[in-house]
Amino acid sequence: MSAMDPVTLDICWNRLIGVANEQAAALQRTSFTSVVREAGDLSAGVFDRRGYMVAQAVTGTPGHINSMALCMKHVLAAHPIDSLRAGDVLITNDPWKTSGHLNDVTIVSPVFRRERCVALFASTCHTADIGGHVLSAEAREVYEEGLFIPIMKLYEGGELNRSLAALLTANTRVPDLVLGDFHAQIAGGAVGGDRLLEFMEEFGIEALEPLADEIIGRTERAMRESIARLKPGAYTYAITSDGFGEPVTIAVRCEVRGDELWIDYAGSSPESRRGINVVMNYTEAYTTYGVKIVVSPDVPNNEGAFRPLRITAPEGSILNCRHPAPVAARHIIGHLLPHVVAGALKEALPEHVMAEGSANIWGVQVAGKDGAGAPFTYIFFTSGGTGARSIKDGLSATAFPSGVLGTPVEVIESLSPLLIERKALREGSGGDGRYRGGLGQVIAFRVRTREPYVCSILCDRTRVPAQGFFGGEPGAPGEVLVNGRRPANPKAEQALPPDALVEILLPGGGGYGPPAERDPALRARDRQEGYAGFA
Repeated sequence: MSAMDPVTLDICWNRLIGVANEQAAALQRTSFTSVVREAGDLSAGVFDRRGYMVAQAVTGTPGHINSMALCMKHVLAAHPIDSLRAGDVLITNDPWKTSGHLNDVTIVSPVFRRERCVALFASTCHTADIGGHVLSAEAREVYEEGLFIPIMKLYEGGELNRSLAALLTANTRVPDLVLGDFHAQIAGGAVGGDRLLEFMEEFGIEALEPLADEIIGRTERAMRESIARLKPGAYTYAITSDGFGEPVTIAVRCEVRGDELWIDYAGSSPESRRGINVVMNYTEAYTTYGVKIVVSPDVPNNEGAFRPLRITAPEGSILNCRHPAPVAARHIIGHLLPHVVAGALKEALPEHVMAEGSANIWGVQVAGKDGAGAPFTYIFFTSGGTGARSIKDGLSATAFPSGVLGTPVEVIESLSPLLIERKALREGSGGDGRYRGGLGQVIAFRVRTREPYVCSILCDRTRVPAQGFFGGEPGAPGEVLVNGRRPANPKAEQALPPDALVEILLPGGGGYGPPAERDPALRARDRQEGYAGFA
């Protein structure tokens, strides 16, 4: 291969993206669960021998992708690159070293060429179950939340670690789904590895590092150039979350220092007694994403995008919790981070930010016995509206910042005892403004069971709605109803009778700009489409 001429580099870059996309496609197609196969709650990427993420698949969530990138240094510290052998597969769900809670499992597959490890493929997926509590914020320590897997080998030299497999089988409610998805992750890594070796052979690439350095270096330079164009100074903002029984403050200070940006969360609430705490890995993951989409959205996401940023949060705060704090519902707080970053940077780049949105995906998990008496556990995700932008209305029923897709009703009803009685956009829930916030949605369901069951709804924005920017109005807050009544704490696990009707009303996004400046044509469209709140 020539010395990285622009044409060759562009071809190689696109091939690497294609390799990562094939990895992700194989993973999704062989997954046993709708949360991976349908919702896309996963990440996939290729790393060089140093553990630097070179390219990622276009699917997946920032919380998975960026925390997976940060995880690799821990993996290689525990298992140095030259100690790995063909057929090894590494696994962990350590929240402090990967994606922030036990339900997210990272699997790493080394790729060998002529008996030398030339790359690593990794993926992080939300597993169907990990034992302990159902996915909820109820626990008081991480030990209650499920099985904690340190960085270890699931396969060694191609042989399954049967002791670990036995522990997983004994400690999860649906072991076939759990182990099935682990093997889907392994299959994805194998497909990615085969495609990478074909690419390296075709282009005569002996080592990935020179290509990685070129890609990462260009990304870092582009990121630094974008930061350097910002007006120097410090910008602050704060958001209030419902918390678990008491409000939680997320405060940020973004300081532009030449071509670097320091994001500090001093002033945020202390860690909670319940499972809404965020580990530093996850804080860094969503902060990096929040900065990147505002400052330099067109730059590829890899190791180079992380280097110009300094991200800090006080140890023992809700954004840098200490072991063994409970963390199962960490996304409730973590998904607010791109919004608080946008709130701070809106004074520097007002045209590049969107108003606050619903932020957190609402995770709905039910567990019990179905109509035939067989045990079940099932989770699906759903989303409210995004904030309005400087030139467009917000998006309705769309996950931002996670990017997780909604699961179709037909899939939910075929794979679980849930019966969805209603699913519709929530009229009038987006905040008014020059541009309107996206609408939330309404979902009503029952469970086809003859016995009481447990329902956990990981929600937020039920007390403090998404705020508008530059005179835009807030969106509607969310709401949870059980048989028409609000539970005392919507985040708490609910033990429900078999005939219960559960209704979730997801929040809308905030508006952008004063409502008086809304285009009359858009007002007419609002009326025509039945958005009663904007008539």
